[in-house]
Amino acid sequence: MHRSRFALVVAVCAALVAAAVAVPLVRASAATAGFVSRCGIHFCLGGHPYYFAGANVYDTFTYGGSYGDTETQWMDKARIDNHMAEMAADGVTVLRTWMFDHEQWHGFEPSKGVYSEQQFAEFDYILHSAAQHNIRVIPVLENYWEAYGGIDTRLSWEGLGTGQANRWRFFNESACPGCFTQYKNYVSYALNRTNHYTGVKYKDDPAVFAWELMNEPRYEGQGTAENVNGTTLRKWVDTMAAYIKGIDGNHMVDAGLEGHGTKYGFGGDEGNPFVAIQQSPYIDFTSAHPYPNEGWANLTLAQTVTLVDAWLADSHDVVGKPFFLGEFNTMGVDRGTWWTAIYNDLQTRDADGSAFWWFPDAQAGGDNYSVKHGAPELSVFKAHSAAMVAKSGGNPPVSTSPSASRSASASPSASRSVSPPPAGTGCKVGYTLNDWGSGFTATVTITNAGTTPITGWTLKWAFAGNQTLSNAWNATVTQSGTAMTATNMPYNATIPAGGNTQFGFQAAYTGTNAVPARFTLNGTACAKA
Repeated sequence: MHRSRFALVVAVCAALVAAAVAVPLVRASAATAGFVSRCGIHFCLGGHPYYFAGANVYDTFTYGGSYGDTETQWMDKARIDNHMAEMAADGVTVLRTWMFDHEQWHGFEPSKGVYSEQQFAEFDYILHSAAQHNIRVIPVLENYWEAYGGIDTRLSWEGLGTGQANRWRFFNESACPGCFTQYKNYVSYALNRTNHYTGVKYKDDPAVFAWELMNEPRYEGQGTAENVNGTTLRKWVDTMAAYIKGIDGNHMVDAGLEGHGTKYGFGGDEGNPFVAIQQSPYIDFTSAHPYPNEGWANLTLAQTVTLVDAWLADSHDVVGKPFFLGEFNTMGVDRGTWWTAIYNDLQTRDADGSAFWWFPDAQAGGDNYSVKHGAPELSVFKAHSAAMVAKSGGNPPVSTSPSASRSASASPSASRSVSPPPAGTGCKVGYTLNDWGSGFTATVTITNAGTTPITGWTLKWAFAGNQTLSNAWNATVTQSGTAMTATNMPYNATIPAGGNTQFGFQAAYTGTNAVPARFTLNGTACAKA
C-alpha cells in the first residue's frame, strides 16, 4: 500500500501522545510448531496443509517513544502485547508488517550501513510477542514507496535521483551497484541477528512465516519490453531471494507484488508481471494487492472476485505455487458484504492465505481502509479464519526454542535403519508434473503395495534431460548429475501396508522434461502408478 505522508504523521502523533494500556502476556504452549513451508501449490506445517487468515499492521515497529531507555521508553511493550492480543482474539494467525525505516524516528537503518540496536531490539519484542500470541509474522524488508524513506533514501545515499521516475535504478545493478550492496548488507544483518528475548536468530525463528523482499516493487517506465516482461526486476528478485536463501534455509521468500497488469484488467504493465516475476525458483509463493474501489480501478464485487480467481488460477496452475492475497480492502461499499463474498471465494477455490489492509490499534490514527478491534466486519473475518484453521486441522502454536528451531529442519540420520518393500509385492511410484516450459514442480507418490509396513525409505531415479533441482518439500532431495535421491523426513518415515506418502520438488530445465523411466525404493525397483 502507498501510505500518504499525512496519514503517517497522524499515526506518529497519536503514538507519541497516547497512553499505554497494560495487559498480561498470553503464553503459548511449549509444543513445537516448526516452520511453515511450501508443499507444491499449498503451504504446509508439520506435515499437514496450512491455510491462514491474516492482517497488515505496517506501523507496529513505531510503538514507543523512539528515545531513552530501550526496554521502557524506546518501545512500548504493553501496547505491542495488547495489539497482538486483539488480533489473536479476532482470528489473525499471520501478521504482515514493515521491518524497514530510514528515518531517525524508529529507524532500523537511519543512515547508510548504520543499524539501530534499539530499533532492532523492538523488533525482537514484536517477534517474541507474536509467538506468545500464536501469530506468525511476514516482515517486509524494504519499500518501493516513499513512506519511511524506502528505496528513495537508498538511492540518495548513492548520490542518485529519487522519486518514481528514478526508482528503476535501484533494481538495475549497472545503474546502482551500491543499492545491491546496501540491500544485501541489511538482509545479512537482520537475518543473522539474535533475538535478545528468545536467544534465537531471526533466520532460525519459526515465528517468521516468510521474508518479503519489498512492498510493491516495480521496474516501471523503462520501455514496453521491460514493462511487459519484467526482465530486470526478475533478475533482481532472483539475486536477492537467492541471497536470502543462502543465509536462511528455514524460511520462505515472496516478492511482495501488487498483481497489476493489463491482462488482468487491473492497473497497467509496470515491469512487474505477476507470472514472470514469481516464477523465480527462489520465490515460494505469489502475492497480489487488490483495491477494487479506488477510482482508477472501479471494480464491481463480481469483477473483483473474477480478478482474484484469475490470480489464483495463474498461481496454482501456471506458476505452481501457493497464492497469498497480501493486501486488500474496500471503501465506500458495504464491507461486510464484500468481505463475505471474497473470503467465501478464497475458501471455495482453495486459496492459501490473505491479509486485509489494515488493522491499526486503538491508539493509532485511521483512514478509509482501517479496521479496528470491535469493527462489525471482523465477524466475517473471524468466521473465515475459523474455516481456514479447520482446513489446516488446527493452528499449532509457535515455538521459538533454539533446539526446536534447529531440529525442525534437520535431515534424517544417515545411519537410520530401513526396511525394503515387502518381497513379491513391491511398490508403486506416481510422478505428476506441473510444467510451465522452463521449470516445473513434481509431486511424487510412493505406494506400499505390500502387506507389511516400510520403515524408512530412500527413493532413487535419474533424469533423462537437463533438469536442475531448486527445492523440495516432505523429503530431503539431493542431485548428483542426473541421479536423484529422496529420503524420508522423520514424520513420514513409515509407509503402512497399502498406504502411501507424497513429497514434491521444484526444478528448472532446458530441452525435454520426460517422466523418469525407473524408480527404486530401498534398492527395489517399483512399478509406475
